[in-house]
Amino acid sequence: MTFRLYYWPTIPGRGEFVRLALEAAGADYIDVGRTQGASAVAEMINRGMHFAPPILENDYESVSHVAHILAWLSYPLELAPPNERDFRRMEQLQLTVTDFVAEIHNVHHPLGPTVYYEDIVGVAQSGARAFLHDRLPAFLAYFERTLSENPYGTDWLVGDGCTTLDLSLFQVMRGLRYAFPNAMRLMTTPWLDELVLRVAHRRRIRSYLDSDRRIAFNNDGIFRHYPELDEQV
Repeated sequence: MTFRLYYWPTIPGRGEFVRLALEAAGADYIDVGRTQGASAVAEMINRGMHFAPPILENDYESVSHVAHILAWLSYPLELAPPNERDFRRMEQLQLTVTDFVAEIHNVHHPLGPTVYYEDIVGVAQSGARAFLHDRLPAFLAYFERTLSENPYGTDWLVGDGCTTLDLSLFQVMRGLRYAFPNAMRLMTTPWLDELVLRVAHRRRIRSYLDSDRRIAFNNDGIFRHYPELDEQV
C-alpha cells in the first residue's frame, strides 16, 4: 500500500516526524508537497477534513496531527511496543513530545505564527531565557529519566525495540542542537545522546539522512537558529 504525505515542501517541520517513521520502516510513500508543490498540500487542506498538515492518506482514509498519525502507523510499520499497556505509554509520551515541540516553536513565535519574528525580537528573547533556563531542562530531564528507567532496557524509551517515539525524540534532539547549540552544550543528556546515535545508525535512517529526500533544518521551520535567542556560554 502506498501512503501519501501532505506537508510543505521546503521545511522539515512537523512532517519530518512522519517521514522518519515511513523511512525507518521502508514504507512506500509519496511526499506530495515535494513532488507536486505546496498548492497540492493547500488543496488537501481546503477540502475541509483537516485543519493543517501533516496529513497522511492511504486508499481508505486520511489522518492528521503528528501523534495521531504515528499511533495509526506504529503497528503496521512494526514500530510499536509489544502490548497495549506499553502502547498507551508510548502515546502518552508522544503527546508530551507534542507539547515540547509546541514550546520550542513558541520561542521564536511567542505571539503566534502570523506575527513576524523580526517584529518581536525583544519579546522572543525574554521568552527564550525562560524556556532555556526552565522548560528545556525540565523536558530533557523527564525524557532522560524515562529512557534510563525503561524496565526492558535502556536502548529505547518504551518496550525493547525502536518505536515511533524514539524516532520523534531523535528529531527533537537534533533540532534542538541546531536551534540552540550553546544552550544544548550546557545540558547533560547522556541517555538521549546515545539514543540519537542509535537511531542515526539504523540502516534505513542513515540512508535517508544521506539522501536528497531529507530537508535540512532551516529558519522557516520549527527549529530555528537565531543567535540572539541562544544561551551564551
